[in-house]
Amino acid sequence: MFTDATTETNTRDLSRSATAIIAKPNDLNKAIGKAQDYLLKRQQPDGHWIFELEADCTIPAEYIMMMHYLGEIDTTLQAKIANYLRSRQSEDGSYPLFTAGPGDISCSVKVYYALKMAGDSIDAPHMKKLKNYILSQGGAARANVFTRIALAMFEQLPWRGVPYIPVEIMLFPKWFPFHLDKVSYWSRTVMVPLFVLCSEKATAKNPNKVDILELFVVHPDKEKHYFPERTALNKFFLMLDKLGRFTRPLIPQSMHQKALDKAKDWFVERLNGEDGLGGIFPAMVNAYEAMLLLGMPKDHELVVTARKAIDKLLVINEHDAYCQPCLSPVWDTGLTALALQEVDKNGNRDALIRAYDWLKSKQLIDEPGDWQVTKPDLEGGGWAFQYANPHYPDVDDTGLVAFAMADSNLPELDESIHRATRWIVGMQSENGGYGAFDVDNTYYYLNEIPFADHGALLDPPTVDVSARCAMLMARVAKGHDEYRPALQRTIDYIRSEQEADGSWFGRWGTNYIYGTWSVLLGLEQTDVPKTDPMYVNAAKWLKSVQREDGGWGEDNFSYHDEQNFRGKYRFSTAFQTAWAVIGLIAAGEAHSPEVKAGVEFLMKTQLTDGSWNDKCFTAPGFPKVFYLKYHGYDKFFPLWALAKYRNAINNS
Repeated sequence: MFTDATTETNTRDLSRSATAIIAKPNDLNKAIGKAQDYLLKRQQPDGHWIFELEADCTIPAEYIMMMHYLGEIDTTLQAKIANYLRSRQSEDGSYPLFTAGPGDISCSVKVYYALKMAGDSIDAPHMKKLKNYILSQGGAARANVFTRIALAMFEQLPWRGVPYIPVEIMLFPKWFPFHLDKVSYWSRTVMVPLFVLCSEKATAKNPNKVDILELFVVHPDKEKHYFPERTALNKFFLMLDKLGRFTRPLIPQSMHQKALDKAKDWFVERLNGEDGLGGIFPAMVNAYEAMLLLGMPKDHELVVTARKAIDKLLVINEHDAYCQPCLSPVWDTGLTALALQEVDKNGNRDALIRAYDWLKSKQLIDEPGDWQVTKPDLEGGGWAFQYANPHYPDVDDTGLVAFAMADSNLPELDESIHRATRWIVGMQSENGGYGAFDVDNTYYYLNEIPFADHGALLDPPTVDVSARCAMLMARVAKGHDEYRPALQRTIDYIRSEQEADGSWFGRWGTNYIYGTWSVLLGLEQTDVPKTDPMYVNAAKWLKSVQREDGGWGEDNFSYHDEQNFRGKYRFSTAFQTAWAVIGLIAAGEAHSPEVKAGVEFLMKTQLTDGSWNDKCFTAPGFPKVFYLKYHGYDKFFPLWALAKYRNAINNS
C-alpha cells in the first residue's frame, strides 16, 4: 500500500509582496541560459525535439511476452529488459503503475510471467515476493481483461475467462448500442485486431512452455468468478456476454469470414507505416500478431513494416532496455518551442524557424481520419502526437502547436495557424468542451461492458484540452470573429468545470496542478478579467498547496484518492512547480511571494547541465490504469517558468 507519502503543505507566513529575484539578474539569467543551451543542443537536425516517454512495467513485460508468443526470442534484448523490470520492483514485491504507487495486480502478473520467461527462478527472492503479492490480491484471475486475454493466448486460463468479443462486432450497424464509432481512437485501434485474435483463439508458440499456474488461488479451469458484478447495467451486459457465447455456433461461416475480412481491411488501412497502428504499442502488437494469424507471410511488406514500427519504440541502453508506449515528437517540439520563445524569440529565431518548418511538414490536410465520421464536411488541419498518425490528429497537440506558431510572430505560418484553428472550432463537442481525438465521444454506458474494466474506453471532453483550444482561438480571434462563438462556449464549459476549491481536474497531466495551469494559461489569452472568480479562486488554491520548500508537487495517487492527495505530494517537483509558477503569473501574481519562492526552488534545484531531474511519473495515460513519465517535462517547463517570471518582472 502507498504509505510513504506525506501531506505536508506550506505553513509559512509569507509576506504579501516579494522583492523580485530580478534583483539578482545574473543568477536568473544564468539559470535561463543554461536551460536554454541544454535544449538547443538537443534539437534534431531536421528541427524537432523528442524526449523519451516511459510507461509502467506493463509495456516492457509485454514486449518479452510478444517474443515468446512468436517464438522468436532475442536473448540479449530479453536480458536487458529483465534488468529494467527487476530494478523497478517495489519493496512489497509488487509492481506499481507509477513511481512509489501502490502495487497493481495486472502489471505484476505480466512482469512475473515475463521474468519467468526470461529465466528467473520462481524460488529467487524477488520472484517469491512478487508471487506472494499477486496471491494476496486474489491471484492472476483477478487481473484485468487485457492481462487475462494475454494469459488465454498463452493457454494459462480458459477462453471463458475473458469477455466474448467476436469479430462479428465489425458488422454491427451504426445504430447498435455498441459500434466502433462510439469508442475512443485508442480503443478502436487496440480492439479491432484483438477481435481477430480472440475470435480465432490465437495460441502463443511459447517455445519454452513457461506457465504460471502458481499464480492462481483457484485452478484456472475451476475458477468461476473472472467477471466482477458491479452494477445492474454491468450484470445486464454479462448476461448478453453469456448469450453471445451460447449462440456463437449459429453464426454462419460466411458471415464470420466477412467479419474477419472487414477487420483486416480496417486495420491494414490504418497500419501507418513504420509509425504503427494508432502509433501506440498495444495496437501495433495486436495488429502484427493478427496479420500472422490470418496467414499473411512473415516476409510480407506490411508485416515487416509493422514489426519495424514496434521495434522503433525500444530504448536500449548498455545494461538495460525498455519499450516506450509511443513517441511524442510533436508534443515535445511544441512545448520546447514555447519555452524558447519565452526566453528570446529573436535570439532563438533560427532554431524556431527550423522547428516550425518541421511542424508545418507534419500538419495533416486532406488525409482520411476517423474524426471525419462525425465531421464529414470539416477540412483537416490538425497535428498528430507522433511522427505520423494521420487517421488520428490530436486536438491537444493541434491547439498547442498552432498557438506556439501564432506566439512566435514568425512569417509564413498564418495558413497553418488558421487551418488548425478552423479544424479546432469544428471539433467542439456539444457541451462546449473538447475531447482529445473525437467529438461527443460520451457513450458512458459502454464503461459497463465486460471488456471495459480498465475504464478507458471513451474520449469525452476534458478541461485541459479545452483550455488549449481556448488559448489558440483567443490568440487568433482578432480579425476573425468566426472563432468567437466557439471560444465563448469553451470558456463557459471551463467555468462550469471549476472545482469548489478553485482548481481544475487534469486529465492528461498530473493532476489538479496541471489542469489549473492549463486553464490559467488559456484564460490569459482571453478577455476574461483577472478579477474574475476563475482567476482569483484558482490562484488562491495554487497558493494553498505550495510546499514548505517553495515548490509544488502532486501525487498520481490523487487520481485514486483526490480527497487526500489533491495538490499534494511527499516532495516538490520541478515540472509541477513550473506549472504553478506559470499559472500564477498568468493570473497576475508575478510579484507574489509564492511565485518568488517557486522561482527560487527551480533555481536551487537546477542541475549543472541546465536541466532538472524529477524522479517520478508526470502524467496519466489513463487515470487509475496507466501512467507516463515524459522525460522532457523537467527540461522545458522549468525554463518556460523562469523566463516567464523574468519577462513579467521586467515588463511591470
